[in-house]
Amino acid sequence: MGVGDKLKHISRRDLFKVAGTYGMSSTLMAAGTFGGAMSLANLASAAESTYERRFSKPAKFNLKFGASGFNARNLLIERAGALEFARDLESRTDGEIRIEFIGDNQICGQLSCVEKTQQGIVDIYAASTQNSAGGAPYLNVLDYAYMFPSRAAQYHFLYSPESQRILRDPLEARHGLKFLFSHCELRGIQLGLGWEDRETVTSIEQLFGTKNRVTGTQLGRIAMEALNLNPVPVAWEETLDGLKQGLIDGAETWASAVAYANMSPVVSQSVDLRFFCGTEHTSMSASVFDSLDGYLQDAVMESSYLAQVHVQAANEAALVKTVGHSDPQLPGTIFAENNVRNAFLADDQIKMAEEMCSPEFQPQLWEEWRERINGWAGGIDTYQDIYNVAREIPVDTLPENVEPRRWWRS
Repeated sequence: MGVGDKLKHISRRDLFKVAGTYGMSSTLMAAGTFGGAMSLANLASAAESTYERRFSKPAKFNLKFGASGFNARNLLIERAGALEFARDLESRTDGEIRIEFIGDNQICGQLSCVEKTQQGIVDIYAASTQNSAGGAPYLNVLDYAYMFPSRAAQYHFLYSPESQRILRDPLEARHGLKFLFSHCELRGIQLGLGWEDRETVTSIEQLFGTKNRVTGTQLGRIAMEALNLNPVPVAWEETLDGLKQGLIDGAETWASAVAYANMSPVVSQSVDLRFFCGTEHTSMSASVFDSLDGYLQDAVMESSYLAQVHVQAANEAALVKTVGHSDPQLPGTIFAENNVRNAFLADDQIKMAEEMCSPEFQPQLWEEWRERINGWAGGIDTYQDIYNVAREIPVDTLPENVEPRRWWRS
């Protein structure tokens, strides 16, 4: 079954018609459970049973989940786990917690969800840590260049109890956010249509001097400047137009983000530079979490763990079978259908980039921000501590083979 096939028979108008009867959250949760293509009648029936189950008794807590630009369709491309988390938490608490899932940028976007959670407008949000770093600067801690050698290393860190000490506790103390789970990819340069007729990139020198969109992360800019990639701040929502009109050569983001955001038609090459984190995470207001009864807090953590395990397996599969981020590329994938070429760089090129921009080789570039982040974390060496955890597993470990652990238990 091809990309988006399960929803392709359902128009946006039909989706809103069903949602008008049973609510958007019940409709999206129902849509996300289908294993194959669905008809309008199938969706309506599933939404009705989902609605009846969810509203069979009054909820103790109604929580708003601001899911930036996500919906049931694009969460099948980038497997960020948001709907799985919401469904499981409602089920696990027998409806005592009810989630109102609000995606499609209707209540908050990539840059604003973090602030709206801090303001109490939403209780839970999903967005990239890099875009959220504007409102919660401690999230920059994930963005030191080449701190993670692989997606496996990213998952290993998130499962590690050390992530509680280095990432989660300081984020909660400083910004009032409880980091629940995240998808893991590493960022590269997604080149626009100006590179369509040029040879596939094989060396980082070919990228020198290009002008590229950068997210809200301050640390990402340090790496891009060191690599001569001319970072230009462009909002995520405006990146597609920037690529289409040739205002920028490329954008720093990751493969499944290109696919889920319908950016593939304006991207010609996906250069797998892997130079810092691409983490589409879900966080919760710490004060809202603290207001829950103990057994409901336990449920939030267990549902976060389930979502993390789901994301780890599902996104790895989707990268190959849905996005087309593989060599060879599978036919019928989003990249194949839009003629997006993967440019997987050789190890010597990645090493060259690492030596040009990473704190290990260019410590002076990072001193100011490293000192600031270390101070926020109580004086620990954040870069070195995460670097060490990321290398506890063999470098060739497959991401899907990383052992899941409940990180809040030491």
